[in-house]
Amino acid sequence: MVNTEYANAYSEVIEILKYISIEEYNKIPKSKIRSFEANANKEYKFKYNPNLTLNEQGVSKRAKAIIAILFRDYWATPIQKEKIIAKQNYDRMQIEKEKQEKYSNDNIFKNKEVNTKTIETNNNSMIKYKQSFFSKILKNIKQIFSK
Repeated sequence: MVNTEYANAYSEVIEILKYISIEEYNKIPKSKIRSFEANANKEYKFKYNPNLTLNEQGVSKRAKAIIAILFRDYWATPIQKEKIIAKQNYDRMQIEKEKQEKYSNDNIFKNKEVNTKTIETNNNSMIKYKQSFFSKILKNIKQIFSK
Protein backbone atom coordinates (compact mmCIF):
# COMPACT_ATOMS: atom_id res chain seq x y z
CA MET A 1 0.00 0.00 0.00
CA VAL A 2 1.27 3.46 -0.93
CA ASN A 3 1.05 6.25 1.64
CA THR A 4 -1.29 9.19 1.07
CA GLU A 5 1.45 11.66 0.16
CA TYR A 6 2.65 9.50 -2.74
CA ALA A 7 -0.90 8.58 -3.78
CA ASN A 8 -1.79 12.27 -4.06
CA ALA A 9 1.43 12.97 -5.97
CA TYR A 10 0.60 10.20 -8.44
CA SER A 11 -2.84 11.76 -8.95
CA GLU A 12 -1.23 15.12 -9.66
CA VAL A 13 1.24 13.58 -12.11
CA ILE A 14 -1.54 11.77 -14.00
CA GLU A 15 -3.46 15.03 -14.33
CA ILE A 16 -0.36 16.93 -15.52
CA LEU A 17 0.49 14.22 -18.06
CA LYS A 18 -2.87 14.85 -19.74
CA TYR A 19 -1.53 18.21 -20.92
CA ILE A 20 1.71 17.09 -22.59
CA SER A 21 2.02 16.18 -26.25
CA ILE A 22 1.15 12.65 -27.31
CA GLU A 23 4.73 12.09 -28.57
CA GLU A 24 6.15 12.95 -25.15
CA TYR A 25 3.47 10.86 -23.42
CA ASN A 26 4.31 7.83 -25.57
CA LYS A 27 7.97 7.99 -24.49
CA ILE A 28 6.93 6.98 -20.96
CA PRO A 29 6.65 3.19 -20.54
CA LYS A 30 3.06 1.99 -20.23
CA SER A 31 3.98 0.00 -17.13
CA LYS A 32 5.04 3.21 -15.36
CA ILE A 33 1.78 4.96 -16.27
CA ARG A 34 -0.22 1.93 -15.10
CA SER A 35 1.72 2.01 -11.84
CA PHE A 36 0.88 5.69 -11.37
CA GLU A 37 -2.80 4.98 -12.04
CA ALA A 38 -2.89 1.94 -9.76
CA ASN A 39 -1.30 3.78 -6.85
CA ALA A 40 -3.05 7.13 -7.32
CA ASN A 41 -5.56 8.44 -4.81
CA LYS A 42 -8.88 8.24 -6.65
CA GLU A 43 -10.56 10.57 -4.18
CA TYR A 44 -7.95 13.34 -4.50
CA LYS A 45 -9.04 15.99 -6.99
CA PHE A 46 -6.39 18.11 -8.66
CA LYS A 47 -7.02 20.41 -11.59
CA TYR A 48 -4.04 21.44 -13.67
CA ASN A 49 -3.94 24.80 -15.45
CA PRO A 50 -1.31 24.82 -18.23
CA ASN A 51 -1.16 28.63 -18.10
CA LEU A 52 0.29 28.60 -14.56
CA THR A 53 3.57 27.24 -13.24
CA LEU A 54 3.71 24.20 -10.98
CA ASN A 55 4.61 26.40 -8.01
CA GLU A 56 1.62 28.68 -8.60
CA GLN A 57 -0.71 25.68 -8.59
CA GLY A 58 0.59 24.22 -5.36
CA VAL A 59 1.89 20.99 -6.87
CA SER A 60 3.46 18.79 -4.16
CA LYS A 61 7.21 18.27 -3.90
CA ARG A 62 6.72 14.55 -4.56
CA ALA A 63 4.86 15.22 -7.81
CA LYS A 64 7.54 17.68 -8.93
CA ALA A 65 10.20 15.08 -8.18
CA ILE A 66 8.35 12.44 -10.21
CA ILE A 67 8.00 14.84 -13.14
CA ALA A 68 11.70 15.70 -12.88
CA ILE A 69 12.59 12.01 -13.01
CA LEU A 70 10.30 11.51 -16.01
CA PHE A 71 12.01 14.43 -17.73
CA ARG A 72 15.49 13.11 -16.97
CA ASP A 73 14.73 9.55 -18.03
CA TYR A 74 12.46 10.04 -21.06
CA TRP A 75 12.37 13.59 -22.42
CA ALA A 76 15.81 15.12 -21.84
CA THR A 77 18.41 15.29 -24.58
CA PRO A 78 21.68 13.44 -23.86
CA ILE A 79 23.38 16.72 -22.94
CA GLN A 80 20.55 17.69 -20.57
CA LYS A 81 20.56 14.23 -19.04
CA GLU A 82 24.31 14.42 -18.48
CA LYS A 83 24.00 17.82 -16.76
CA ILE A 84 21.12 16.64 -14.57
CA ILE A 85 22.99 13.53 -13.47
CA ALA A 86 26.12 15.58 -12.76
CA LYS A 87 24.08 17.99 -10.62
CA GLN A 88 22.44 15.12 -8.73
CA ASN A 89 25.82 13.52 -8.07
CA TYR A 90 27.22 16.85 -6.87
CA ASP A 91 24.25 17.33 -4.52
CA ARG A 92 24.66 13.80 -3.14
CA MET A 93 28.35 14.42 -2.53
CA GLN A 94 27.59 17.65 -0.68
CA ILE A 95 25.04 15.91 1.52
CA GLU A 96 27.48 13.10 2.27
CA LYS A 97 30.21 15.62 3.07
CA GLU A 98 27.92 17.45 5.51
CA LYS A 99 26.98 14.18 7.19
CA GLN A 100 30.63 13.18 7.51
CA GLU A 101 31.51 16.52 9.08
CA LYS A 102 28.53 16.40 11.41
CA TYR A 103 29.06 12.82 12.52
CA SER A 104 32.86 12.62 12.42
CA ASN A 105 34.61 11.07 15.41
CA ASP A 106 36.26 14.35 16.33
CA ASN A 107 32.97 16.22 16.54
CA ILE A 108 31.14 13.47 18.40
CA PHE A 109 33.82 13.06 21.05
CA LYS A 110 34.47 16.79 21.35
CA ASN A 111 30.88 17.35 22.45
CA LYS A 112 30.97 14.35 24.74
CA GLU A 113 34.11 15.58 26.56
CA VAL A 114 32.47 18.91 27.29
CA ASN A 115 29.40 17.18 28.67
CA THR A 116 31.50 14.83 30.82
CA LYS A 117 33.41 17.72 32.40
CA THR A 118 30.24 19.53 33.32
CA ILE A 119 28.80 16.39 34.83
CA GLU A 120 31.94 15.84 36.92
CA THR A 121 31.92 19.36 38.32
CA ASN A 122 28.21 19.17 39.00
CA ASN A 123 28.54 15.80 40.75
CA ASN A 124 31.27 17.04 43.10
CA SER A 125 29.25 19.95 44.35
CA MET A 126 25.90 18.21 44.43
CA ILE A 127 26.71 15.09 46.43
CA LYS A 128 26.26 15.73 50.13
CA TYR A 129 25.74 12.97 52.58
CA LYS A 130 23.02 13.63 55.12
CA GLN A 131 22.74 11.53 58.19
CA SER A 132 19.28 10.32 58.98
CA PHE A 133 17.62 11.13 62.29
CA PHE A 134 17.91 7.56 63.54
CA SER A 135 21.58 7.26 62.64
CA LYS A 136 22.29 10.48 64.59
CA ILE A 137 20.56 9.08 67.68
CA LEU A 138 22.40 5.77 67.31
CA LYS A 139 25.72 7.60 66.99
CA ASN A 140 25.00 9.63 70.18
CA ILE A 141 24.07 6.49 72.11
CA LYS A 142 27.30 4.78 71.01
CA GLN A 143 29.33 7.81 72.14
CA ILE A 144 27.68 7.71 75.56
CA PHE A 145 28.47 4.01 76.06
CA SER A 146 31.98 4.28 74.74
CA LYS A 147 32.96 6.79 77.48
